[in-house]
Amino acid sequence: MKKIFTVFLMFMMISAVTGCSSSGKEGKEEGVHKVAIVQQMDHASLDEIRIAIEKELEAKAESLGITVEYKVFNGQNDSSVLNQIGSQIVSDGYDVIIPIATLAAQSMQASAEEEEIPIIFAAISDPVGAGLVESLDKPNSMVTGTSDYLDASQILDMMLAQNPDTKTVGLLYSKSEDSSELPIKEAKEFLDSKGIKYIEKTGTTTDEISLAVDSMIGKVDAVFTPTDNTVAAAEITIAEKFIEAKIPHYTGADSFVRNGAFATCGVNYTDLGTVTADMAVDILQGADVKTYPVHVMEGGIITVNTETAEGIGADYSMFKEMASKVVEVVTSED
Repeated sequence: MKKIFTVFLMFMMISAVTGCSSSGKEGKEEGVHKVAIVQQMDHASLDEIRIAIEKELEAKAESLGITVEYKVFNGQNDSSVLNQIGSQIVSDGYDVIIPIATLAAQSMQASAEEEEIPIIFAAISDPVGAGLVESLDKPNSMVTGTSDYLDASQILDMMLAQNPDTKTVGLLYSKSEDSSELPIKEAKEFLDSKGIKYIEKTGTTTDEISLAVDSMIGKVDAVFTPTDNTVAAAEITIAEKFIEAKIPHYTGADSFVRNGAFATCGVNYTDLGTVTADMAVDILQGADVKTYPVHVMEGGIITVNTETAEGIGADYSMFKEMASKVVEVVTSED
């Protein structure tokens, strides 16, 4: 059967959606599976996930001989925009919604709950804590998806292995990001157990994150950031400050590292996007979303920015004994 692939970028002007949307459920073409992909904001990790979802939807449609039409919406990290996107998606009668990141998933859940449209989220660190599912094994709602749960202790173990003399750690994150809450809590517990001091600095915009970094310089030996979208958007800028100050920045995703952070240990986001799309197709083919377990992606891949390592004078040879794979990258704005 013929496949239909359409991409619609949703920015701040909601009227653009209205002008290009379909006429709603009654106007839906027979046999067409309509999928809405809702990306919370622009940055490397979320872009990587979205691209993988698109490619896998296309591949699955080809192999199964089904017709899939998808549109991509972007909420620009604005809850009001995301809510309006959700309303438009419900009005247009989509069969499945794939939100990427926590705020996008929560907004889609609120918008689509009454209509019982299946939601297959991507890259939610703590789906239970975010109120999306009752449990990972049995969601018991119209929501399931993939989790990029971050093992904060594993990354902090890397930090201490690289520099056993670490005395003070900076915790850099945004309080507006639900995905940061659990790993920051776990990081504090880990550091407390080791008798290591920590300094918390937060921000809700790129400028605020940059100022938070300035206030850490000279006070910390290393910095930890979870899979925080706000910090991710600022990484290409703040990485230069950390390098100049010789401070290693450990983060929750490899996209940070490709933008200049020192190292991470986490999941492969292309794989995560692929699995998310596979789950969505399963639902389109009749699987019960309420009993479909959340897929927690395996981590264990350490990524190191070799340019940053050279810039801060950091030896990372010990990481080879701490992970199944060590990937070396250089700084890129992609």
